[in-house]
This record gives sequence, C-alpha cells and structure tokens, in this order.
Amino acid sequence: MGGMTSRSVVVERRVAAAQGPVWEALTDLGGMARMLSGVTKVEVLTEGGFGEGARWRETRRMFGKDATEEMWVTVSEPPERYVVEAESHGSHYVSEWELRADGPTSTTVRMTFTAVPSGAVAGLFAKVLGGVGVRSVSKAIAKDLDDVAAWVEGRRV
Repeated sequence: MGGMTSRSVVVERRVAAAQGPVWEALTDLGGMARMLSGVTKVEVLTEGGFGEGARWRETRRMFGKDATEEMWVTVSEPPERYVVEAESHGSHYVSEWELRADGPTSTTVRMTFTAVPSGAVAGLFAKVLGGVGVRSVSKAIAKDLDDVAAWVEGRRV
C-alpha cells in the first residue's frame, strides 16, 4: 500500500425527530434522490428493501460532474447503525451511520466516512481526501444530513 493509510471524515448532526423516522428516511433507497439534493439518481439493484446485502447505484454531483458509484450494505442494525461500502478508482470506501436517540423527539446522526487505498491509484486517493478533498467530502456529508433533517422534521411523523 505504499505507506498510504486510511483517512476518515466524521460529521455529526442533531435531528429534531425520533430515531425510527430518521432511520426510515436514511434507509429509504427509493426516496433518496428526492430527499438528498446532491443525489440525482438511485437505481436499486436488489429486492427486499434495505438490509445487509442490499445494493444500489447512486449518482451524485461531485466536483461539477455526475459520478455513479455502486454501494452495498454490510451491516444493518435498525434503528441504530448501518454500514455501506463502495469500491471506486483504487479506493475502498466505508460509510458508517450511527443514530443515537437523545430523547423521544431528538436523534443525533453521526456519519464516519473512511477511504482506504486498495489499488495503485494513490494519486487520486490523495486528491480526494487531501486537504481540499476532506473539506469537500465533509461539506457533502453535512449537506446530506441537513437535507435528511429538513425532510424528517418537515414531515413531522
């Protein structure tokens, strides 16, 4: 691996809604493109809804271009935690979502995004998670969480 180690970005956001509705919003693959402004298209590749083994293709606008990644769920512990992984451009990406109930109508969502170089393309990896990349990834995650909060809080389930 040439001395390159994994890099992580952690973003936390409190949502004014109960843990159940927040989990439902975050794991609603069919509704993701409507809920998240950064996602333009989601194509679900497996039957049976969200859970371990579920796969989908997600297209989002990154750095001014559409990027499509295939993602899959490796851990699903409703309504508290799930892990999504993806493989792209010589890196393995792991996104861990943790939902902590702070009371009947408040949930803290913590997303940890980790990139591990898995191929020879360390240059792209360094670019994506170098200084500017970390800020961009962090901003994109924060925007997703803002979108989720607005969606769930607006629904008032």
